[in-house]
Amino acid sequence: MNKLIQLTVILFAFLGTNAMAQNKAANNIDDSKIALQGYSPVSYLDLGLAQKGVKEYKATYDGIAYYFTSADQKKTFEANPKKYLPQYGGYCAFGVYVGAKFRVDPNKFVVKDGKYFLYLYDLEVDAQQLWLDGNHKELVKKADDNWTSLSKK
Repeated sequence: MNKLIQLTVILFAFLGTNAMAQNKAANNIDDSKIALQGYSPVSYLDLGLAQKGVKEYKATYDGIAYYFTSADQKKTFEANPKKYLPQYGGYCAFGVYVGAKFRVDPNKFVVKDGKYFLYLYDLEVDAQQLWLDGNHKELVKKADDNWTSLSKK
């Protein structure tokens, strides 16, 4: 019986580790498990603004922490968290379109069709502008197709 308990503990530890690895693959988070670098998902979608949340208004969904600018925002998120999740787990939408996962600048985003998309921005690439220069529906279709496999890596 002792061996069975030990095997069960090992199995649950493995499954927990595997679930966390899958969570990290599908979400642009570091070991802190903070989504969107602390920016409010409600601000993006409902206000069209990139606003940093504060620690007093924190909610956890699917093991990931989300921060908000107010108690009302937190309440709104908690009522329908899936609505407020970033596209492609918060990875660069244009990167997903080309088949890669890139970090984002939380101030570079687009809100369209009830969703928000985040983008890489550095000295060499303005992925938001590349996306805006393209056909949104075609870009989303290809990114959605790519995300099916990318979200597992």
